[in-house]
Amino acid sequence: QVQLVESGGGLVQPGGSLRLSCSASGFILNYYSVGWFRQAPGKEREAVSLINGQSDTTIYADSVKGRFTVSRDNAKNTVYLQMNSLRPEDTGVYYCARGFKYTPARWDAQTSYPYWGQGTQVTVSS
Repeated sequence: QVQLVESGGGLVQPGGSLRLSCSASGFILNYYSVGWFRQAPGKEREAVSLINGQSDTTIYADSVKGRFTVSRDNAKNTVYLQMNSLRPEDTGVYYCARGFKYTPARWDAQTSYPYWGQGTQVTVSS
């Protein structure tokens, strides 16, 4: 059974950092694309980043380039999202999602990911 569990969210001041974790079970994470999405209150869910273990591909939304880094630990079957220089506009529920074994052409489309975690809240506020 495919399962994804996010953790690591919380309240942080602007300029601070958080590291989110996405722990996977029921499949070998390194074989698939994993995306990070976020949803702010009253807004649509948007793509943040993707990592594909087989191709070593990483992709970032323009809004987080240079501040966020996605990585994986194959031994722990976990993907991480290191978030630095956080801004109030980074606030939202962050989700990880599992895609397919290839890097999707539409990496930013929710339909490219059939499996989703429950999300973890990130709040950036002073």
